[in-house]
Amino acid sequence: MSYHSPISPGFSWYEETVGPRPIYPALDGDRRADVVVIGGGFTGLSAAAHLAKAGASVVLIEAHRFGDGASGRNGGQLGTGQRAWAEELEAEYGLTRAKALFAIAEEAKAHLLEFTTTNGIDIDYMPGQMSVVHKKRYLDDYRRHAEIMATRFDYPHISFMDRDETARRLGSTRYFGGTHDTGTGHIHPLKLVVGTARVAAAAGAALFERTKATGISTNGGKVIVTTSTGTITAAKGFVAVNAYGGPLEPVSAAHVMPIGSFIGATVPLGADSPVIPGGESVDDSRFVVRYFRKSRDGRLLFGGREVYAVKDPKDIHIAIRRQIAEVYPELRDVEITHGWGGYVGITMPRKPFVREVMPNVISAGGYSGHGVMLSNFMGKLYAETVAGNRDRLKLFEELNIPAFPGGRRLRSPLLFLALNWYALRDRL
Repeated sequence: MSYHSPISPGFSWYEETVGPRPIYPALDGDRRADVVVIGGGFTGLSAAAHLAKAGASVVLIEAHRFGDGASGRNGGQLGTGQRAWAEELEAEYGLTRAKALFAIAEEAKAHLLEFTTTNGIDIDYMPGQMSVVHKKRYLDDYRRHAEIMATRFDYPHISFMDRDETARRLGSTRYFGGTHDTGTGHIHPLKLVVGTARVAAAAGAALFERTKATGISTNGGKVIVTTSTGTITAAKGFVAVNAYGGPLEPVSAAHVMPIGSFIGATVPLGADSPVIPGGESVDDSRFVVRYFRKSRDGRLLFGGREVYAVKDPKDIHIAIRRQIAEVYPELRDVEITHGWGGYVGITMPRKPFVREVMPNVISAGGYSGHGVMLSNFMGKLYAETVAGNRDRLKLFEELNIPAFPGGRRLRSPLLFLALNWYALRDRL
């Protein structure tokens, strides 16, 4: 019997096609370790794998199953650089800091591909990404972005597309132009989760599913994590729950907000389909972004972050089919075989949140839709920190990430209003 988390509606295409998905035991009794990790997604599992390979004793707990949060249910797009464009980072932090942040993101991309190759993890990698423009007035920004990436950030893989090239590569006339990036691609995210957990377990990390952290504190220089079935005592702690932390750790919760993201998978479109003939992934210029790609077997995986409530997976099918028809009118009646949802962790400035939230406890999350690549590498950077080199993690710790306004009671309603406003602005 397949198990999927009650926190996210719908059985995903990823779950159906991931292949063998080992079940790890729940924690049963107290444990001691060098490091305790809370969260079994990309960040936590990567940290556990790298820590264990370096010889540290690690205990990792996950409230549901590994990958049942954003890590196993996302759009699978790697992207390039940080969530913010490099020139935006330059305007805020200066060229030197912007180049350092871009370089570390490029290293994250290379590391993910090297890690999966070295460890024999087939992640269904497919190359290429297009970022397309839904408003004509954005075209000049995208043209300049391609030039800036080549001339100022030494990244020659992004080229500007006019409307005709965009239509040809996309198989749709809906967009006005955009950029084509040959230096990145997209993956099957749940295969990466399963593979990373296998590597961590083989290296000696103690991994536990269906074990919810009920509290985290420090006492006498030790980190103490409580669960309903045992207590974990460690020298250091790593909170890697992203949008799924709830009240566990209030500093992270104040800075990382969950927003819903929903995806539908169609039937295979066939070898003669004009939809994305080059197999790239696609994201568009909306603030409430739409993202889509074709899978290895030719399905269209189409996602969007809208602010409607979804109680029944059938509602996902209806909403996603409506969005598909806006881009591909010929697919207005296409059969959608899977519809699922989950939560993306965002921050106010759409940059990752990394902080020491209490003595010897670091939290990381808020990748804002750019986490497939960055979150895995964040786990590696945390392992480097435990080994004594915090310099690269500090690039993220020093980013200016304000808390969401409104406190715990008002911040969700305020975000709901803001997203509705941005969704309306995207349509104007």
